[in-house]
Amino acid sequence: MLQNNRQIFDSFRLVHDRYGLNPDEHQEEYNREGAKIQRILYEWEDKLCNRSQATGHGSYAGNLAEKFREEVRKEFPHVDSIGITVFKVGKIKLK
Repeated sequence: MLQNNRQIFDSFRLVHDRYGLNPDEHQEEYNREGAKIQRILYEWEDKLCNRSQATGHGSYAGNLAEKFREEVRKEFPHVDSIGITVFKVGKIKLK
């Protein structure tokens, strides 16, 4: 997966690292670039899990998908933060 999409993942790694240092400032860019990564991850997760279901091991597909995501998190610890929308609320004045 990484080898087939080397350029996209290398570009995302830079955005991911900036996001890790200052999430509030880089959330919008992280979501935009992360959407590309999410599509790739879903595609490869589907390939992986569909094969196990096709061979009669469908009960393991959920665990297999989670193991796949764990491996992705080793490379990109903030991957689960893709798509988060941050709302800023001003101070509330209480009378």
